[in-house]
Amino acid sequence: MRETTNHSISAKTAHTLDGLFRERIRLTPDAIAYRSFDKTTQQWLDHSWQDMADYVSRWQTALKKLKLSEGDRVALILKNSPDWIAVDQAILGLGLAGVPLYTDDRPDNMAYILNDSSSKVLVLQDTSHWKQLAPLKAELKHIKQFVILDWDGTSPLADADKRVVAASQWLPKQSTPLAERKGDAEKLASIVYTSGTTGRSKGVMLSHHNFLSISEAAYTSLEIYSDHTFLSFLPLSHSFERTCGYYAPMMGGATIVYARSVQQLADDIQTIKPTVIISVPRIFERIYDRIQAQLQQQSIAKRTIFNLAVSIGWKRFLISQKRAKYGPSQLLWPILNKLVAQQVQQKLGGRIQLAVSGGAALPFPIAQLFISLGFNLVQGYGMTECSPVVSANIAQYNDPLSVGKPLPGVKVRLGAHDELEISSPGIMLGYWNNEQANHDILTQDGWLRSGDKARITDEGYIHITGRIKDILVLSNGEKIPPGDMEQAITLNPLFEQALIIGEAKPYLSALIVINPEHWEKLAKAHHLDPADKKQINDSKLNKALIKTIRECLHDFPGYAKVRRITPLLEPWTVENGLLTPTLKIKRPRVITQYEQSINSMYG
Repeated sequence: MRETTNHSISAKTAHTLDGLFRERIRLTPDAIAYRSFDKTTQQWLDHSWQDMADYVSRWQTALKKLKLSEGDRVALILKNSPDWIAVDQAILGLGLAGVPLYTDDRPDNMAYILNDSSSKVLVLQDTSHWKQLAPLKAELKHIKQFVILDWDGTSPLADADKRVVAASQWLPKQSTPLAERKGDAEKLASIVYTSGTTGRSKGVMLSHHNFLSISEAAYTSLEIYSDHTFLSFLPLSHSFERTCGYYAPMMGGATIVYARSVQQLADDIQTIKPTVIISVPRIFERIYDRIQAQLQQQSIAKRTIFNLAVSIGWKRFLISQKRAKYGPSQLLWPILNKLVAQQVQQKLGGRIQLAVSGGAALPFPIAQLFISLGFNLVQGYGMTECSPVVSANIAQYNDPLSVGKPLPGVKVRLGAHDELEISSPGIMLGYWNNEQANHDILTQDGWLRSGDKARITDEGYIHITGRIKDILVLSNGEKIPPGDMEQAITLNPLFEQALIIGEAKPYLSALIVINPEHWEKLAKAHHLDPADKKQINDSKLNKALIKTIRECLHDFPGYAKVRRITPLLEPWTVENGLLTPTLKIKRPRVITQYEQSINSMYG
């Protein structure tokens, strides 16, 4: 373990999130804080901490003119960038509360959140976002000011009540000293709306202390240093990215680079060569799928060498964790490392020191492959209501089948039905305007009910075994964990998404989205025309797909057998309302949309 520098900042020293920012500027004003891509110059630009201080002060000056009261809410619909940080820090430094929204959320849900939170100001990324919300403007009666960051210069901003302005016209040209305040760490810092898979989003109220306590615990556990370079691509509106990819790096003085987009992520990784990546499992799954697809194109000899590297690399990892003894096969690692592991590492920039997966379960085969090839990949667990991290594996004690041990200061226990219950300094102040939800989620002695079934080992590792409410009960009484089965199916690169159906039914069926990259090859292999999308329903193809799915589920009990499927070519996305912004399937909405197909599978 490297020693931390005297430039690291504790939660006690920071006291508040804006205090953390001011202390970072005081300690390392000239260090590179952020790097972002400038579309005009087509260059990557560096932003020092002092540059950020000057920018934040301009936002603060503009916001002060609106005469907002302490605790008033300011909403932002911005992509990851120094702008997001500047707006957030301006909000925090004035004692206001931020309400981050997802840039790709539906306009009606954005309007609901803005009204529910009674937000007074809304900062939007660009004109396209304004065009989406403009028809709903009359409903947004709490908003005093709409500020458009990237106005395209063509769409009219004229507004009868002067509520709509371009940031370039609204922000002062000159910076002033940052607002200094001695804020209360227990006061509201942000309302983060959960991207629920059912019903309306709930507003989670998080304090400065909530965020700082968990950021410090994550910072020390994951060993973040000032020479680290983070590549940020998870939305900052996601509390996982906000805590681990924004506040925690600020504590250590690391540099954060903002990816241009998820679509350009592979190119950005090669350019930036990050040392730390924080991601949801889906990104690792996509890389895994590509590796598996490329392997199928290789000779038997190359596939054998690759599989040998994974096998010996895994044994090497177990030895490092003191779970296996050194054997002669380890003598092959140097050559396998050069032939296989380093080749994969180079595709991810060649400098990755830490890869963190959270937000959902990471399938073990994927974790095993990356770890076997020399990546320090750790999995954690959390909830927005816990700011959000509860537990994490670390390099020295990494059990990829688990979500690690509780962070320092966090306690866990098992309640009724083996539900994981949590006591943590990160536990929210409560849900905004929702006392019933507060009552439902807390035990009588104040522990938070996670809704997840768990098992805790003697060593303290937490294993999540399912959702309390996400168990399908067949008409014969058999209980099925659909999430585990869906995960097993989508490990096959052929299948992009899957949803298991069977509640109160005599057998299981599934909606299956075919990976579009594989459709043409699949169609031709069955003598079908890939241009004719209706041929996805071909009976012989259907039987072949069911056979493949059953092979994916060979480790499940006999009653967990999918008997009917509906193959689909249109993916479930955030845009069509079938995924949450954190890429979780909205099960009730998918079932409603495909109700006719589901009924036909039981006809």
